[in-house]
Amino acid sequence: MYSDYVCPFCYLGRQSLDSYRERREDDLGIDWRPFDLRSGKRGPDGEIDRSVEDGKDEGYFEQVRENVARLKAEYGAEGMLALEETPEVDSFDAQVASLFVRETRPDRWEAFDEAILEALWLEGRDIGDPEVLAGIGREVGLDGRALRDAIDDEDHRERLGERFGAAERRGITGVPTFVYSDHAARGAVPPEHLARLVEGE
Repeated sequence: MYSDYVCPFCYLGRQSLDSYRERREDDLGIDWRPFDLRSGKRGPDGEIDRSVEDGKDEGYFEQVRENVARLKAEYGAEGMLALEETPEVDSFDAQVASLFVRETRPDRWEAFDEAILEALWLEGRDIGDPEVLAGIGREVGLDGRALRDAIDDEDHRERLGERFGAAERRGITGVPTFVYSDHAARGAVPPEHLARLVEGE
């Protein structure tokens, strides 16, 4: 699963994936792969440069809002905040923290991943703030200080950049993208679509 926390469709895609997993008799683990939606807008100090032209006009965002509203109802995610209510943040530090947890505490990664998504999309918290991320970590039983240190560690940040590069080399151009074997599904597709992807039916 390629995803970026700041993508509303990644939150919705996770709801769809969880719904599919609940219907299965067998467990289905998640192999999370980070993706960087803000790469072209990140300035030298890590700030988001909103003046960068990305070809997304008001018509594009109106279509996004309509699709989000439709999928919220379809996937039972009515508690999800509207896009206008959600802070526009950079997810780089959140993904550094998530990768650190994935590598060092894989048993707690899924809880941490879900907590980050909920913090942004249900509570409107600033997941670009390392202190917020440390607090989220503590909420799911992780060491907040270790998370804070990992976010500041240049080696961890470089490794995340390498993961972003790996996604690009694999041809991932948008998220969420679900990959199983040699097949992929892009977008917040319904549980039935994920079932076909995994089970080949």
